[in-house]
Amino acid sequence: MKVFAIASAQPTLTPDKLQQHLPHEVPATLQLYLDGKVEQFWFREQAGPIFLMNVESVDEAKAILNALPLVADELMKYEYLPVGPLAPLGRLIQKR
Repeated sequence: MKVFAIASAQPTLTPDKLQQHLPHEVPATLQLYLDGKVEQFWFREQAGPIFLMNVESVDEAKAILNALPLVADELMKYEYLPVGPLAPLGRLIQKR
């Protein structure tokens, strides 16, 4: 299943705290990419990353991202949006 995880920086995330966490956050995020859990990622200024995740469930996505240092320290949170194929397009296929 595909899940978009959209980050929101919390008001408690200061530039100093971000710099303290980046040496751990970046390798952990890259490992998720190498493990195939994060398929694509983007960044929004003043907000944080958006991940397209390849997971079995929204609960799995939550468990994975809750382990990231910024989330574990409650400096960032994610909104989870499960997505799938655009099913109504099937109406455009004529059945034989």
